[in-house]
Formats: sequence, C-alpha cells, structure tokens
Amino acid sequence: MLLLGALLLLLALPSYGQDTMQGPPLPKGACTGWMAGIPGHPGHNGTTGRDGRDGTPGEKGEKGDPGLVGPKGDTGETGITGIEGPRGFPGVPGRKGEPGESAYVYRSAFSVGLESRVTVPNVPIRFTKIFYNQQNHYDGTTGKFLCNIPGLYYFSYHITVYLKDVKVSLYKNDKALLFTHDQFQNQNVDQASGSVLLYLEKGDQVWLQVYEGENHNGVYADNVHDSTFTGFLLYHNIE
Repeated sequence: MLLLGALLLLLALPSYGQDTMQGPPLPKGACTGWMAGIPGHPGHNGTTGRDGRDGTPGEKGEKGDPGLVGPKGDTGETGITGIEGPRGFPGVPGRKGEPGESAYVYRSAFSVGLESRVTVPNVPIRFTKIFYNQQNHYDGTTGKFLCNIPGLYYFSYHITVYLKDVKVSLYKNDKALLFTHDQFQNQNVDQASGSVLLYLEKGDQVWLQVYEGENHNGVYADNVHDSTFTGFLLYHNIE
C-alpha cells in the first residue's frame, strides 16, 4: 500500500523542466503540485428570502360591464313623518253642478180657539175660532184633527177655567191619552194646560173633550179670555 501511494505521488508531481517550460504561471497563493478532487454533492437549499418592495401602481383600467340585477330587497321600516309643507294655492273652481230636485216640504198644522163658553161634556170640544188651519187638517164642525201625513206631532192646549172645575182629556181615536184637572177658586179665573208628542198614522184623529159630566165643565172663553188647542207636524215618515 505504501508503495502504491508513493507511485501515485510521483505521477502527480511534474518535473522541474516541465514547470518552467509549459503552461501559464500558477495563480498567486495556489499550492504547487495540487490535484483536483472529486466534485462534492450539491448543498441544501437556502431559506426563503424576504418579500420585495411593492411595485409602482399600474394605470386605472377601463370600466367594466354592469353586473346582473340582484333580487329585490325586503321593505324597509317606515320613516318618520316629515314636517307638514306649506299650504298650496287654491285650485281652479269646478264646473257648476246640475240643479237637484227640490225637496218637498210636508206641512200640517193648526191653531184654534173657543169662541164661547158653550161646551158639551163627553163629546169633542168644537174650537171654531181659527188662528191657523191652512192645510184644513182640523175640522171645526167636528172639533177633530185628522192626520193626513204620518209622522210625529206636537199637541198643546190652554184652557181658561171659570165658574166650575175642569176635567179635560186629549183623545186619540176614542182613547183618552192625557188628563188635566183644575179646581175652580171662587171668583177667580184660573188656567189649565197640557202638551204631548204623538206619533200618528194617516187617518188617526185627535181632539179635546170634557169628561165626568157638567160639574167639571168649567171651560171658558170671552173677548179677553181664550181657550186654545194647537197641533203641528214635527217630522214626517213617508217612504
């Protein structure tokens, strides 16, 4: 082994004459008589270097095409009511309307008085002194009011009482509905009165009548004292 190593060493070293006659001079610091070794294995990869600096921003690109319309969103909450705005200018007046049908006014009324104190008990009192009876719904020959317009009526009476007591009833179709009694005071003129609302159908009759005989027939009238009977329609009920 030693012999083999010495032989290889001799072969590697050039002679003095060859060093001075052939090849360029050796680089400074290089060992004389060196021999290249076998290439080694590649080394391991180094660690990743740091990121470089950001590049300069590029130019703004062209505007893209509009995207597809998305689905309709949910309705939002109602906002707060705003402040009322100023009042606007008056509008142009509209055209005049067509004349309407005139409303028919239903009338029924009377007001009558007693001309003398001659009355008969238990029959209708005949008031023959006419203050108002334009529709002729009161009959002075019978003393009865005849309903021609169904509806609500108001009736009143004012009786002067003299010489006797008075008992007077207001009748509707032979039925006494209202009673008035006044007791006569000696040598004094007294008054008795009454009033009522009645609903009447067409054909109903209303009148005044003394009841319970002659002793209660103190109904009186003269040129300065009146006994009156009045009635009128408040509203009709015609369909």
